[in-house]
Amino acid sequence: MELQLALDLVNIPEAKEVVKEVESYIDIVEIGTPVVINEGLHAVKAIKEAFPNLKVLADLKIMDAGGYEVMKASEAGADIITVLGVSDDSTIRGAVEEARKQGRKIMVDMINVPDIEARALQIDAMGVDYICVHSGYDHQADGKNSFEDLAAIKRVVKQAKTAIAGGIKLDTLPEVIQAQPDLVIVGGGITGAADKKETAQQMRQLVAQGN
Repeated sequence: MELQLALDLVNIPEAKEVVKEVESYIDIVEIGTPVVINEGLHAVKAIKEAFPNLKVLADLKIMDAGGYEVMKASEAGADIITVLGVSDDSTIRGAVEEARKQGRKIMVDMINVPDIEARALQIDAMGVDYICVHSGYDHQADGKNSFEDLAAIKRVVKQAKTAIAGGIKLDTLPEVIQAQPDLVIVGGGITGAADKKETAQQMRQLVAQGN
């Protein structure tokens, strides 16, 4: 089980400061969609150059032109790139094809997919690397969580790793770990903590126990 730090509400200098505090305890650092919108793929490049030992995920939420956008993210140094599960099959296949050429990985974000189980089965067959269930900011405000969705994809997925994101905090992490995803994605649960380093360390210990 791996731990991913999602950076959403920061600029490049702030992102570097946060990652520097917690880099010993995380496996992947995610340049979140708001950061990409504000800073562009420069943010991916800057974090990869500053922390070459960490995997960097570019949360592009690709919806079209999968091959091209994966190529550009790869050039910036992204190790993993996200595509939306509601995208056309050809977009996902194009992203996977380009990722294979570049030696990168594809994560499919299942946000707003109406039939999680059926779509996960289709997407798994396309050769993606991760399938992620995701309660977005707006979902969290409505009290939604992703455990049922995670259980649904775990029933059908044979090849891809499973990931879970959305509102995970230190006190809810044990419940997440019980659901046995391959990757746990935490944003504000670390970045909003009074002591980021201590929180990340505790999360790392819990994740390690779940392996």
